[in-house]
Amino acid sequence: QVQLVESGGGLVQPGGSLRLSCAASGFIFSWNIMGWYRQAPGKQRELVARIASDGSTNYADSMKGRFTISRDNAKNTVYLQMNSLKPEDSAVYYCNVFIMRDYWGQGTQVTVSP
Repeated sequence: QVQLVESGGGLVQPGGSLRLSCAASGFIFSWNIMGWYRQAPGKQRELVARIASDGSTNYADSMKGRFTISRDNAKNTVYLQMNSLKPEDSAVYYCNVFIMRDYWGQGTQVTVSP
């Protein structure tokens, strides 16, 4: 079965960096578009970034230039490097893959605070 396991969240000061990881299993990772989404309290889940099987990427406008999505097909892992973090980046970050339907990981909390 499809499994997505996120890690790497935590508490960081404004301007700091974090790298999130998502380990995937149960499907052919290299064939699929992988995504990172986030959800802050009281807000809808929103797209952060996606990466296709060929490595092409797209980002939400507010993350461009600060966040970088990448993938390692040999490790079945997708990453999200987050730099210049702001308090408004605080949210639970989720890994996503769509195979007939959306699959989500359990999420990892990112808190940006002094």
